[in-house]
Amino acid sequence: MLKTLFLQAPSFDGFDGGAGARYQAKREIRSFWYPTWLAQPAALVPGSRLLDASAEGMTVEQALDIAASYDLVIIHTSTPSFPGDVRFVELLKQRDPAALAGMVGARVAVDPDSALQASRAIDFVAREEFDYTCLDVAQGLALADIAGISFRDRGGHIRHNPPRPIIEDMDALPFVAPVYKRDLNIRNYFIGYLNYPYVSLYTGRGCRSRCTFCLWPQTVGGHRYRTRSAANVLAEVRWIKENMPEVKEIMFDDDTFTDLRPRAEEIARGLGALGMTWSCNAKANVPYATLKIMKENGLRLLLVGYESGDDQILLNIKKGLRTDIARRFADDCHALGITVHGTFILGLPGETHETIAKSIEFAKEINPHTIQVSLAAPYPGTHLHAQAVENGWIPDGKTIHLVNDSGVQLAALSYPHLSREEIYHGVEAFYRSFYFRPSKIWEIVSEMLHSWDMTRRRLREGVEFFRFLRAHGASHS
Repeated sequence: MLKTLFLQAPSFDGFDGGAGARYQAKREIRSFWYPTWLAQPAALVPGSRLLDASAEGMTVEQALDIAASYDLVIIHTSTPSFPGDVRFVELLKQRDPAALAGMVGARVAVDPDSALQASRAIDFVAREEFDYTCLDVAQGLALADIAGISFRDRGGHIRHNPPRPIIEDMDALPFVAPVYKRDLNIRNYFIGYLNYPYVSLYTGRGCRSRCTFCLWPQTVGGHRYRTRSAANVLAEVRWIKENMPEVKEIMFDDDTFTDLRPRAEEIARGLGALGMTWSCNAKANVPYATLKIMKENGLRLLLVGYESGDDQILLNIKKGLRTDIARRFADDCHALGITVHGTFILGLPGETHETIAKSIEFAKEINPHTIQVSLAAPYPGTHLHAQAVENGWIPDGKTIHLVNDSGVQLAALSYPHLSREEIYHGVEAFYRSFYFRPSKIWEIVSEMLHSWDMTRRRLREGVEFFRFLRAHGASHS
């Protein structure tokens, strides 16, 4: 077995470290998701280590010092981070030419040729789901015999092995939580809308929706939702409760956890019995009955991709959702007391000045607790990217600039009637209009006052209890 390091390499100062597989850039508010896609193969490979250099605040030199002591280094990369990740591999090979270096992630899965051509320092890239591929490499199998990889042979020629079958038995994969506890400092991971500290998990892979912009279902996970059994999911949550008692919330990061409603309800009831607070990704079409069951069993927050307030844009991107359904869903969440973090995207096909204004008004109408506004990102391998290339929406041809040199997201698409600059500045206008209205300001202030009142009450109760203990102890002295 090769001594193996699974690495999230150093990147931009302040970028989102774990969700980097999907959105590797700086955000408006600093946050870190767990590197779950690396933790899963790390759980399969005995004696391996998972290192999240960005979450640890490591420099390139510090990460190189660690990586140089391993036989095999596997880096999770993405379109924005790829140039920096390539440079890291080249520096690693300068230190240890004998080290075996590979890359995983959607960027290399959709275009393994260009990935390997980027640098001779990259020995292989893994396509499709890469969990068992990484295990095969770590076990020392010849690269030529491993399904699902592309590699450079001894003659310098690029070879593409047959694809690896998709994983069907999701319960066969080991828990990732023990890897989190073993290798990560969970207090490095924080998201503004989740209770801190939190843990994020996948209970399945794939998404039945067909959103044209969404990266993972179109490149790695597929459109069939393959799931772990409810018993398996609850067993891992129970392990977390018993071994990581500091965790305040579980976030289920499946693309759409609520796609299989009976299963979601079964897991919810199990979580309720465990007394766990939890959140998940959801589509804005979950019926009231299911929402009620989830809320009654510990659900605190739903992360919901509304994307746009214009029905034609939702149709253009194959969202499978209408704004009237989203309105009903939002009303149900408000009625049940479910917190919603709503996400929106500007610059999708069909966007105009009018539709941006329409989305802003829609967001204010449904009033999620918090929002995130992103810029449409045509990741290679997605239908949106193919559309952008075909229609000339990428201003300088096929070159995609998703972030600048500092990691700040850029508007990559431009239309004859709407420039990339106008789309970019629409994000700030969206945030200002949503948060700087009197009703939202009062909502935030009221929440802060309530929080402060609760803090004062707890402090007062603590002081009174301390006085009671002191007086009670004195009576026995």
